[in-house]
Amino acid sequence: MLEQIGKNARQAALALNALGSPQKNLGLNAAADALLHDTGRIMAANEKDLHAARKKEMHPGLVDRLMLNPARLQAMADGLRCISALEDPVGEVLSMKQRPNGLLIGQKRVPIGVIGMIYEARPNVTADAFGLCFKSGNAVILKGGSDALESNKAIVTALQAGLASAGLPILAVQLIEDTNRETARELMRMNQYIDVLIPRGGAGLIRYVVENSTVPVIETGTGNCHIFVDESADFSMASDIIFNAKTQRIGVCNACESLVVHKKIAKEFLPLLKKRLDEKQVEIRADEEACAIMPAFLPACEEDWGKEYLDYILSLKLVDSVEEAISHINTYNTGHSEAIITSDYANARKFLDQVDAAAVYVNASTRFTDGYEFGFGGEIGISTQKLHARGPMGLKELTTTKYIVYGDGQVRP
Repeated sequence: MLEQIGKNARQAALALNALGSPQKNLGLNAAADALLHDTGRIMAANEKDLHAARKKEMHPGLVDRLMLNPARLQAMADGLRCISALEDPVGEVLSMKQRPNGLLIGQKRVPIGVIGMIYEARPNVTADAFGLCFKSGNAVILKGGSDALESNKAIVTALQAGLASAGLPILAVQLIEDTNRETARELMRMNQYIDVLIPRGGAGLIRYVVENSTVPVIETGTGNCHIFVDESADFSMASDIIFNAKTQRIGVCNACESLVVHKKIAKEFLPLLKKRLDEKQVEIRADEEACAIMPAFLPACEEDWGKEYLDYILSLKLVDSVEEAISHINTYNTGHSEAIITSDYANARKFLDQVDAAAVYVNASTRFTDGYEFGFGGEIGISTQKLHARGPMGLKELTTTKYIVYGDGQVRP
């Protein structure tokens, strides 16, 4: 089965490489139409997945990731249309220089080829991955988790129907329906068909793929995202940003999981913070000094500093300086998204320069680390590694380059 899927993907990739932007845009819009046309069937399939998830008492944050509703389905379709409106990176000539012998040597942006995706209970990833891969000229093989199988099957059926209606290769997107762990291991070893593998999910899944794959992997990390409230911070702004970053949606990798607060403002700021977070019954696990100020906080342990809760829980650490805040964050973060709330320009610059993460913010919520919010029309993942791509991965991150050389008869002496 996997062998045939791999062959299909390779053939589809060759066909996609020959398509121009108008054809690809036509396919994306047709796929968006098909998603909305099949809303009833997709929602019914998703309800089966949700029923099974609730029956086995899945964590509420993961149920939230799994759940589809008409608004989220509309957002998936809108995402495909947004991608169709973006500039096509394929074919861009990045440079062109003439050598002394007359050769013109340049670099041109081209598709990677075949992308493999292994991901958990996130049906929206199915549409995002297809859209970005298709626009960038790549075929995609999807391996979703068993928790979202029915939803993913319905979504891929709709996407393929849209491509068929536009007369385009439907095997540009394929779903592996076998959710067996051994099938995933086989997929990770399909070097002859897959050019790059992108895992998207929890820490366990990502580590498993990185450790077992012989196909090159782009690591999309988990999100232990911090917000540092500096001594010059505006308290109202800080409270609003923390509230948004923690509670707007708890089950996502760019949600705030850890707070760092300057000691000079702790006695005044912490009561205000607790009052605001009490609106969502957020549990705060704090160090000894913070607990002395706010006895309602729970004592934190070492594990809390590096934990991605995906729940209404925050860790909180008091520090003496921006330097100590940066040191704490660089020790325990996952390289995803970090923020400082400050009115001090020098501290803002120091934080931006010295915090080691894919996205670093000044006076804004970490929830903006997202391909759609960054203007990419969606994302195939948020890379926390440093080679090839870092941060939200859009169209350009799904391309590579090749050298193009023009001559008029030159031979090497």
